[in-house]
Amino acid sequence: MKKKPAVQEFSSLYEYFEAIPDEAAAIAYFRAIRWKNGEFCPHCGHDKIYGFSDGKTWKCAQCRQRFSIRVGTIFEDSKIELRKWFAAIWLITSHRKGVASTTLARDLKVTQKTAWFMLHRLRHAARTRSFNRPLHGIVEADEGYFGGKERNKHREKRGKTKKVVAIGLVERGGELRVKPITTTGQMKDEVLANVKPGSKLMTDEATVFIGLDTRFVHGTVNHSRGQYGDGGETHTNSIEGVWALIKRQIYGIHHFVSAKHLDRYLAEIMWRYNRRDMPDAQRLGDLLKWSDGRLTYAALIGKA
Repeated sequence: MKKKPAVQEFSSLYEYFEAIPDEAAAIAYFRAIRWKNGEFCPHCGHDKIYGFSDGKTWKCAQCRQRFSIRVGTIFEDSKIELRKWFAAIWLITSHRKGVASTTLARDLKVTQKTAWFMLHRLRHAARTRSFNRPLHGIVEADEGYFGGKERNKHREKRGKTKKVVAIGLVERGGELRVKPITTTGQMKDEVLANVKPGSKLMTDEATVFIGLDTRFVHGTVNHSRGQYGDGGETHTNSIEGVWALIKRQIYGIHHFVSAKHLDRYLAEIMWRYNRRDMPDAQRLGDLLKWSDGRLTYAALIGKA
């Protein structure tokens, strides 16, 4: 019986480079995570595969296809070594406000275009496929707007682009859910779909939340009148803090995010927020667990 490679532990980027000094070590690290429950063929799923002496490729006993550990993942067809990919994961998962493509390009010695594509592949892995449970306890809901201020735009562009609306739902001390929506009218549907009936729901005075008191214990604050809480549990400070964090990343780190890709950036932020108590090395390994599934450049830019 073949011995499975062990998942190495490290607590800093320096320790990471010491623990994974070359591509062979990176492959072994990825194997330990991707094949934790047993080896399999990415083409047909068969569980009997044979390794070649190069230590980089395998062959399926059933479909006879030859493949590398990258096949069927976000790393497929990438010429960037896995060691650099994992360093990029460390940076995007350990920095609270993410990392800019220009910064990543300089740190990894790749082009800015390559770094931009790498980050979007990692955001593709970080997207939430499904949630394990509805939010409960005390949940705050609010809308956020993205698109920049009109006075900061060139004169010929003013009034031509609308702000993108997103809904945020955060369970105090728990999970965050945030996503772009087409209209504010969708907000009530998102609350009903994500929050357990009977929970305490905290919102502002927006009319879109009217009627939710039939399903939740609904508390509101009137921001237009300068009210931000009642001195107790009725406030929306948690979700306001989330919006501040998101906007510091989008406007402070990236400076501009198109409406087309906003959902990817929000997915990254939500993934990292929901693992805020996890050690850095565990976050790296956790993202690698979700690395199945390709994202081509053509699909990313809308030409697939």
